[in-house]
Amino acid sequence: MTTSSFQIEVPADLLARARGGDAAAFEAIYRCFERPAYTLALRMLGDADAARDTLHDAMLKVFRRIAQFRNEAPFWAWLRQIVSNEALMRLRRHEPPASDLDAEEIVDIAPPPWVVADARTLERALARLPALTRSVLWLYHVEGYTHPQIAAAVGKTTSFSKSQLARGTARLRALLDPPMETEPCLMRTPQTG
Repeated sequence: MTTSSFQIEVPADLLARARGGDAAAFEAIYRCFERPAYTLALRMLGDADAARDTLHDAMLKVFRRIAQFRNEAPFWAWLRQIVSNEALMRLRRHEPPASDLDAEEIVDIAPPPWVVADARTLERALARLPALTRSVLWLYHVEGYTHPQIAAAVGKTTSFSKSQLARGTARLRALLDPPMETEPCLMRTPQTG
């Protein structure tokens, strides 16, 4: 599993001050998580403006709910969940429904396409995927979510998550490794004479 950029430890005293309403403490927390929260939203939504709006909505929610954080999980995991939920809610409001095909029979043993792609090519290919598919790929491979966690987050079934992962991986592979063009056959005309 890849380490999440969210894995930032927040000092207990800073968290306590933020819970107590200290605006400077909350601003420090915001600054710590601004980049990873924006990046997650951008990866899921594929739109810079929507990612900024999601970042702000999520951080406002964190600010309003910080007193509810109970230390049952690391703070960064709690905040990451809020950001991904905000991005998924935005997707639900704006994304056309995807089909829910069972992907149990899809077997893909080749390495994931992003392993062999350069960053710029990968960014362009990811941008061409539907936002929900891109989100499933990101949550699964980068954030380390399981299929049941993704299914719960997007309000779909586990098989939906699996099918989006399989389809997204296949589509990404096709975008990153287009079929080679063959040279046209040269026709020889019979020589007379």
